[in-house]
Amino acid sequence: MRIGITGHQRLKDSTRWDWVKQEFDRFLSSTASPLVGVTSLAIGADQLFAEAVLARGGSLEVIVPFADYEFTFSSGDDRKKYLRLLASASNPQVLEKHGSDEEAYLAAGQRVVDRSQFLLAVWDGAPAAGIGGTGDIVNYALQQGKKLIHLNPVTLEIKEF
Repeated sequence: MRIGITGHQRLKDSTRWDWVKQEFDRFLSSTASPLVGVTSLAIGADQLFAEAVLARGGSLEVIVPFADYEFTFSSGDDRKKYLRLLASASNPQVLEKHGSDEEAYLAAGQRVVDRSQFLLAVWDGAPAAGIGGTGDIVNYALQQGKKLIHLNPVTLEIKEF
């Protein structure tokens, strides 16, 4: 099963990450093998999902928005975690950058959707704050007719589309 992820990098209430982790574990425990997680490895939801996939014996397909993406992470733990997860990926794909960083994030998010059978979205339901944000990727997935599971970390609700 090829599952894509899109989601917030930060939550106003950081304790809600525990709920997100629980839902990832619950969902992945009932997923058919072979399990492939498709992600861009952004901090937050993407990296938590990648760790959950690897913990279940799955593999990672990583879509890197542009060369030198690792330098968008703060030096230290964030960058180390990104590089560790990237090293666990099978054949990461680095996209050619056309335009701004935000346009590259949109292209990478769309590629995640295109490469997935369905998408998990850790999303508060608000419009994207910038081009390529979670709301944009959710809308793209719905336009493509992809199955979507929406985990709302604010209301703790789960919806399927």
